[in-house]
Amino acid sequence: MMPSPNTLLIVNLVSTWYMVGLIWMVQIVHYPLFAKVGSEQFVGYQISHQTLTTLAVGPAMLIEIATAILLIWSRPAVIPAWAVYVALGLLAIVWASTAFLQVPCHEKLTDGFDASIHWRLVVSNWIRTICWTARGVLVAWMLTLVCRPAS
Repeated sequence: MMPSPNTLLIVNLVSTWYMVGLIWMVQIVHYPLFAKVGSEQFVGYQISHQTLTTLAVGPAMLIEIATAILLIWSRPAVIPAWAVYVALGLLAIVWASTAFLQVPCHEKLTDGFDASIHWRLVVSNWIRTICWTARGVLVAWMLTLVCRPAS
């Protein structure tokens, strides 16, 4: 049984804003601190980081993408179709950036800290930070349409 359109939207909003908060913490605090770990501990730190981060972000990202896709077929009537497609497009950019930019940087960093790879990771992560933030605002706007009193 498919959840109601409003339920899909709320679950999508919650998972999106979880990721917005997390990506800002990663961008401003976590990734910049990689440079302070120390070369002797860095490889172990990086491997642990990848494992633990997957546990923290994996479920939310899967819930977010699943509900974003389901909203294409089951969106609240007051939400324009373009908004659902733009929100999904932003998520596609996030996933592509993760797969083709951030994950390769993390994989290279398992060999040891490299300042140029670290810099590429921090700079390229702005793609996800901006797209997730824009998506969060867009999905919140969609919820305001659903919550608006009927005229």
